[in-house]
Amino acid sequence: MTLLLPLSNRRRPGQGWRWQRLNTNMANMAGEKRLNLPAGALTACRKCPRLVAFRESCALHVPPRFRGEVKKHGFWAKPVPAFGDRNAFLAIVGLAPAAYGANRTGRMFTGDRSGDFLYAALYRFGLASHGASRHRDDGLKLFGVFVTAALRCAPPKNRPLPQELAFCRPYLRADLAFLSRLRVILALGRIAHEAVLAAWPEGFPKPKPKFAHGSQYLLPGGVVLVDSYHVSQQNTFTGRLTASAFDTILARCLELAGQGGSHGTGRR
Repeated sequence: MTLLLPLSNRRRPGQGWRWQRLNTNMANMAGEKRLNLPAGALTACRKCPRLVAFRESCALHVPPRFRGEVKKHGFWAKPVPAFGDRNAFLAIVGLAPAAYGANRTGRMFTGDRSGDFLYAALYRFGLASHGASRHRDDGLKLFGVFVTAALRCAPPKNRPLPQELAFCRPYLRADLAFLSRLRVILALGRIAHEAVLAAWPEGFPKPKPKFAHGSQYLLPGGVVLVDSYHVSQQNTFTGRLTASAFDTILARCLELAGQGGSHGTGRR
């Protein structure tokens, strides 16, 4: 279901965005402080024994194709902080780090095919400095976009448990609270959709919105939640989510944020 959003119900975006790179550690610490979380609590978290064991076991069994990168940049194997622009109008919420993607590199959607698809799309819209994301020190910058996830550790078989998602919820809530210019949240998949509703500080509409690709919902406080299929390799390789279909979703997000006519190379 798609809800029509009268202009009077949406907060107007700020004028003259000041595009700048976000130091992910600073952003995480600022969000944690605002919600009374200990600074650095995210990357030090070991609350979920199953996730800790899996993320660390991945570092001990590195596939040959990644060994050169790991030798050069190391293997993260810790909870992954959010990444992006602290003045973002758009928050993108994924599921969790991939075992040999963000769990290896230490940055959201970095070092795997999902990230290749996502950042290439953001680059096409002038929302990223370049269209590839290889490692956390590659100089990638995002403009007006902040990327986070429902779960911060890689789960076995990409299947998080409810309690694991609950333990991570305060970090997602902190990320969203940190974004004072937030206008739109793009949820990649059903789990991300559910995580946003659970973390949103002002609650959610009734009846509870259900995930559906292409749907949009007005959340209390004036922020719009937009749903998309996840940018996973499974979805993109099978054609369930194509580049053109995802571009349509991103274009709608920009329009809802009042940025529909301003994307392009001018931000890079």
